Amino acid sequence: MEMDTVPNGNSPSSTTTSPAVAPTSAAAAAAAAAAISPNTPSSKLNQLSESMKLEHQFLRVPFEHYKKTIRANHRVVEKEVNAVINGVVVDADDSDVIMSSDDAVHQLNSLVSRLQGLKRKLEEGSRTENLQAQRCRARLDHLESADPENLSDWNNTRLKRILVDYMLRMSYYDTAVKLAESSNIQDLVDIDVFHEAKKVIDALQNKEVTPALAWCADNKSRLKKSKSKFEFQLRMQEFIELVRAENMMRAITYARKYLAPWGSTHMKELQRVLATLAFKSNTECTTYKVLFEPKQWDYLIDQFKQEFCKLYGMTLEPLLNIYLQAGLSALKTPFCYEDDCTKEDPLSQESFRKLASPLPYSKQHHSKLVCYITKELMDTENPPLVLPNGYVYSTKALEEMAKRNDGRITCPRTGYTCNYTELIKAYIS
Repeated sequence: MEMDTVPNGNSPSSTTTSPAVAPTSAAAAAAAAAAISPNTPSSKLNQLSESMKLEHQFLRVPFEHYKKTIRANHRVVEKEVNAVINGVVVDADDSDVIMSSDDAVHQLNSLVSRLQGLKRKLEEGSRTENLQAQRCRARLDHLESADPENLSDWNNTRLKRILVDYMLRMSYYDTAVKLAESSNIQDLVDIDVFHEAKKVIDALQNKEVTPALAWCADNKSRLKKSKSKFEFQLRMQEFIELVRAENMMRAITYARKYLAPWGSTHMKELQRVLATLAFKSNTECTTYKVLFEPKQWDYLIDQFKQEFCKLYGMTLEPLLNIYLQAGLSALKTPFCYEDDCTKEDPLSQESFRKLASPLPYSKQHHSKLVCYITKELMDTENPPLVLPNGYVYSTKALEEMAKRNDGRITCPRTGYTCNYTELIKAYIS
């Protein structure tokens, strides 16, 4: 699931008590840095500090999920409490009506039953909130456990986290779950969050908008704050499907109820989609024909992924792509796209070239020569030697080759052979 971050929204207070968790990633980085010994080499310290700067999403996602859980529990409790209070008020207003003892018992039993249901919902909500708080704490503990003296284990865990993130975005859910379970990093990855997205994506792939509209309703205040028009696009698509089915009266009724309220902000799109009532699904007019194409559902899926990522503070691109592009930006040169690019260069592979296509070329102040044979740098200590056929290799590589072959050296690319001693004499003369 190929998924820029947006500011946090204000979450309403909850009626249940929950521990305070999930400070910002900068605070976590500061806490981790404070635990570092003053004798730690500055290079390792800088490496750890730079790593912590990339962990914003790692803390932001569970915290946003935690806030969403609190808001959902608050709405449920508020709704149930209001229903109980309204029931009591109605009974009080009917105090002039004489109620039999059986009716009174029935009313009280109904009230008790409703209160018991509320209690169960409160307990269930509290357990869910505690689970989310535990996940936030586990991630803070993971960041604080980073030791600059031994980063290999921590980096290995981070690599697995990045791989799980990539698999979830690419819809390899089962593989992601197995990797997380085998590595015992369930609290460090966002499987449950992506499963929430999976339900909506699967429905959109099946040309159903109901789960997506329910998701919009659950996150209405956040989407409105970010000026999202995703719900409007869903409503338009549902209208288009009614027109496609030639159910014009239902389409008109639907437009009056669900599309008309968007007229003040999206009049042009609204006028365009309503015109399909006249043009219908078999039109050859390009302006309206595109609205009936199946790719509109793919566009809705992409739009949902973007809104979902913004809501949780995720990057639109998978973390794996971001880390790879950071490395490829240092390796990308014009030579990488030539036919004789060495196989050892990652950019000799088409998949890496595609990933690096939007990146600028690496800025090289000084050229560096690397020996094709030993892969070592050629400099004043290990100078380059040019063979008579024009190919260049390091002195060290040619010396070792000459020792193994009784003074003969062979160009590994063309098979050209010559005597090493004569080559050196030619250089001296």
